[in-house]
Amino acid sequence: MKSRSMKNFRPISKGTSLIEVMISVFILSVGLLGIAAMQATSLRNIQSGMQRTQVVVQTYAVTDAMRANLASARTNGYDIGWTCAAPTGTSLVKTDIAAWITSMRATVSSDACGRIMCASSVCTIDVRWNDSRATGGSTVEQITTVTRI
Repeated sequence: MKSRSMKNFRPISKGTSLIEVMISVFILSVGLLGIAAMQATSLRNIQSGMQRTQVVVQTYAVTDAMRANLASARTNGYDIGWTCAAPTGTSLVKTDIAAWITSMRATVSSDACGRIMCASSVCTIDVRWNDSRATGGSTVEQITTVTRI
C-alpha cells in the first residue's frame, strides 16, 4: 500500500476568488439601485396622492362656502367657467371663489384651475391640474365632485 506523499497533496482553496467578490458586489449594487428606484417612484406617487387629497379638501371647502351662502348658490351665483385666476370683487360670492382658487393654487399646484356649474340645486365642481411629476409626462388630472346644496 502506497502512502500519499505530502508533496502531491493540494489543500482545498482558502478564501474567495476575485471573481466571486466582483459578482457579489455587482449583485449588491443592482439591488441597491432597485431600492433607490422604488424610493423615487414612491415619492412621486405620494406627491400625486397628496394633490388629489388637497383637491377633495378644497372642493369640500367651496361647497361649505356655498352652503353658507345658500340663497346665492341656489340662484347659480357661484357658477364660473374654467378659471385659473382668482376673480376680483367684494361680494361674498367673489371672495369665496377667489379664496377657493387661491387656496387650490397654493396647496395643489400653481396651475390648478376650477369650474363650478349648478342646476336645480345640484352643483358640479371640477378641478384640473398638471400631474406630470407623478406620471413623467404632461398629464392633466381632473376630479369632479357632484353635490346637492
